[in-house]
Amino acid sequence: MAAAVWRLVLLAVLALSVVARRSSADTYESKFGLCSRSVNDDDDDEYYPYNTKAGPVAGKLNVHFVAHTHDDVGWLKTVDQYYVGSNNSIQFAAVQYIIGSVVDSLLKNPDRKFIYVEQAFFQRWWRVQTKQLQKKVKKLVESGQLEFINGGWCMHDEATTHYVDMIDQTTLGHRYIKKQFDVVPRIGWQIDPFGHSAVQAYLLGAEVGFDAVFFGRADYQDKLKRQQTRSLEFIWRGSSSLGSSAQIFGGLLAHHYSAPEEFRFDLRSTSPLIQDDPLLYDYNVEERVELLVQLAQEQAKQIRTNHIMWTMGEDFSYEYAETWFQQMDKLIHYVNKDGRVNILYSTPSIYLDAKHAANETWPLKEDDFFPYADCPHCYWTGYFTSRPSLKRYVRKLSGVLLAARQLEFIVGKNESGPNTDALEDAMAIVQHHDGVSGTERQHVADDYAKRLSIGAAEAADVINTALTRLVSGNKPSSAESLKFELCFHLNVSYCPPSEADLSGEKTLVLVAYNSLAWSRQEMIRIPVTSSSVTVTDSDGHPIPSQIVPLSSTARLLREKHLRSHGGVKSGEGSLHYLVFEASVPPLGYRTFHIRPSVPGALQSAQLSSVEEYSAGAGHVQLESRGALVQVSRETGRIQKMKNMKTGVIADVEQSYCWYNASDGNTFENQGQASGAYIFRPNTSTCFPVESPNGAVQLKVIRGPLVEEVHQTFSHWISQVVRLYNDADHAEIEFTIGPIPINDGLGKEVVTKLSSNFSSDGEFYTDSNGRDFLKRVRNYRSDWTLNVTEEVAGNYYPLNLGIYLSDKDKDFSVLVDRAVGGASLKDGELEVMLHRRLLIDDGRGVSDILNETVCTGEPEVCEGLTVQGVYYLQASSKTEAPKWRRSYGQEILSPLQLSFTVLESAKENVGPALEFSLVASDYSLPPNVALITLQELEDDEILFRLAHLYQVGEDKTLSAVASVDTQALFGKRRIDKIEELTLTANQKKSDVEPLKWTVEGEENLLHPKRGRKHDKHEVLVELAPMEIRTFVATFKD
Repeated sequence: MAAAVWRLVLLAVLALSVVARRSSADTYESKFGLCSRSVNDDDDDEYYPYNTKAGPVAGKLNVHFVAHTHDDVGWLKTVDQYYVGSNNSIQFAAVQYIIGSVVDSLLKNPDRKFIYVEQAFFQRWWRVQTKQLQKKVKKLVESGQLEFINGGWCMHDEATTHYVDMIDQTTLGHRYIKKQFDVVPRIGWQIDPFGHSAVQAYLLGAEVGFDAVFFGRADYQDKLKRQQTRSLEFIWRGSSSLGSSAQIFGGLLAHHYSAPEEFRFDLRSTSPLIQDDPLLYDYNVEERVELLVQLAQEQAKQIRTNHIMWTMGEDFSYEYAETWFQQMDKLIHYVNKDGRVNILYSTPSIYLDAKHAANETWPLKEDDFFPYADCPHCYWTGYFTSRPSLKRYVRKLSGVLLAARQLEFIVGKNESGPNTDALEDAMAIVQHHDGVSGTERQHVADDYAKRLSIGAAEAADVINTALTRLVSGNKPSSAESLKFELCFHLNVSYCPPSEADLSGEKTLVLVAYNSLAWSRQEMIRIPVTSSSVTVTDSDGHPIPSQIVPLSSTARLLREKHLRSHGGVKSGEGSLHYLVFEASVPPLGYRTFHIRPSVPGALQSAQLSSVEEYSAGAGHVQLESRGALVQVSRETGRIQKMKNMKTGVIADVEQSYCWYNASDGNTFENQGQASGAYIFRPNTSTCFPVESPNGAVQLKVIRGPLVEEVHQTFSHWISQVVRLYNDADHAEIEFTIGPIPINDGLGKEVVTKLSSNFSSDGEFYTDSNGRDFLKRVRNYRSDWTLNVTEEVAGNYYPLNLGIYLSDKDKDFSVLVDRAVGGASLKDGELEVMLHRRLLIDDGRGVSDILNETVCTGEPEVCEGLTVQGVYYLQASSKTEAPKWRRSYGQEILSPLQLSFTVLESAKENVGPALEFSLVASDYSLPPNVALITLQELEDDEILFRLAHLYQVGEDKTLSAVASVDTQALFGKRRIDKIEELTLTANQKKSDVEPLKWTVEGEENLLHPKRGRKHDKHEVLVELAPMEIRTFVATFKD
């Protein structure tokens, strides 16, 4: 009886609960407009319960939902692993499913929008889709549902990339987008790089034709001030030379590049979903609406105008896109019903147009956003140098790609191969902000290097084949017998063809190709196995030459290289360097013959004299017609430099030292270690590198063309100081490694250059190899810096160089790869050259930067040895800029050397021993460089001209320059030339930059630009720091 009563009571309670919930549902439906499906709705295919047709509403706070995914082109996994979705033991990410899932979701609702960036991934996906699906995607692009943002092959780094490579990779992506969709990206989207460059703003932004650039990272102190002053968005003028003519709207995103953490809806997110069915438990519509309105209103206090952006996505989001879109549909529906704020599906383009229409006044930003720190002891300045060998490989292959493209144009591109496409793709991929930056895992770095190697091998075939055709006069019989070969390992003194046995009547033929559009005279240095040789030029005239011994370090490095490449054979006999001066015409080559000679013959290469010094009083001196370098016998260090051309003398002490990398076990900010990203020494002391007995042995090499000092500072650091006979600068060839870690200390190795210059805390570093920017120690122009890391916080990225100024003289350092540099004391420069660490820095890569090399059987592993070069010059303020700019171009675009061996005196390589594309009486002005010459489809030729000087940098060369393009192309007769934007995807004349009002600016200055170009003109003008891009067609 009692049980029956309790059952009746329970049924009554349940019935009341259902009635109450139905009553509650009626209330919520009335308030939020919930559209419940009825039985009759089953046949209604058009039915959808949420109203997502919102647009901007005047007078309300508008929240722009920007749906996106950030897809790294390599980081924890390789680019192909990320695309396919393999190696998920490391990270769950499969970009092919992300793109496919997003397309499916966009097709379900025409109100939804999405942006996509990385063309390296999108093009992998696109090429395997059906024609039917491709048509649907094109309609999504046409309707604005799918918008390509940034549009490069990757989202490139901004600290360790050279501007030429940044242009190339962005152009590659833009060309595909234009060809497939006939659209032009208008927004820069650099949301993840670790600091942002001036070049990105004005060159890879405004000059591309972008209307805005948005990014996710800025120094924590800078961001806080911008939030307080409502200056997260601003007008950015990155170039002091181009000023307002190359300005761009800049936006620092409020939530990094993710949604607020309470509104993240990926499969593995923990944010609460919107539960809007009142018949189920945990109904939370009111709660979620209230929180969103609150967060939006808080963000609006930091932003000008009534428009704010929420970036709805994060790394590798939208693998199942409906988890995001269904939640956003609900938020748009319910929040807009609430009425306090308005939410809409949007894109950065729609957002920017709303900002522009508001007619607001904006703060001005100049220079850049380096260095970046995300906490007081967390400066992201270590990656400026991380993985120095990869950085050098990238810079070296940039020059190979430039030369190979030029030769493709000269002889005609072979679409079926070999061609430069593979190297173009590999170079574009590695510009990624976790690529050349050195912040990827080791197996990913190996993958980048493998791709580069494959591309380089094919580009070498392009160069060798083209030179064979040109030298042989295009005669098939001659071309078939010739086998030219590039040497990619000259840096380790290894080149099989140059080491060939030249006994009998054999001749080594060297063809030097010059990718600069100026003639150049340069010292060539190759390994040979005979010390009795003669060098003749293309006219058969003997050339002065010198035999130089290898340093002991160079021999060891070569042996290591040969051991690491099993089966590789070197030439027989003793090894020496052969040095001779080559004069090579612009965009052309010259041929040189190296033959055996009688020892001591008048025309034979002169043997170097060798002097050895132990520690003691006094000094040794290297001297050329252009410079003098004095080295202390007591310390082994450079102590004085004199420029013989300008008379400038500098007291300079050059040394090596290392910072002890923090392991994170520190009093302040426990756990923050130095790592792939972050440079954090545990003390400001840089520990000197000294030989075990405190003495440095000096070996001095002397001869008519070059003088050298070979120095060994420790068992893991040595160098060669080199002075060529006409050079006004010194060349420092360093070898560092393996860095010892048996003491349990990670080390960050720098070279210090202390001078008697009075620099007053100021120094200058380049921006991506382009503009030089003034830096001031312990100072930021945009906020009052709280100095917490006096070493790492003053480091800046270098791609070209760094220099000090003192009244009427400069002391300059140029580099051969991306590195970090600083001036921590007046008159002093330092450059970080190598890093070997023992702790991860906790920024996501979870991989210790401890590069090792394993060789031999049984396998022996040791730390990476790095070999490289930097260049020193002391000169007058009037002459120093010329050296930095002109020699900087020679470093970027070295001579490409190709070799073959003729077996007998009767053989010859062909009739065309010298060639230049350029008209015989012409070369480019000294302030202009040809940075691109590339054959495109439909017989079109893409070329770019770059003015190399900033306004005021040089009295003569910082002026408008004029280029005769017909003379540049010599006998190729130009039909027409059309000017395009930087990435060659739209006519320059079609671009109309948005106009903005800048705070406090009454009279806007209009910087000088080159004269507008007509397509039938052959003369082109360039103003300081201007780059102009053209497509040409030829009559022949």
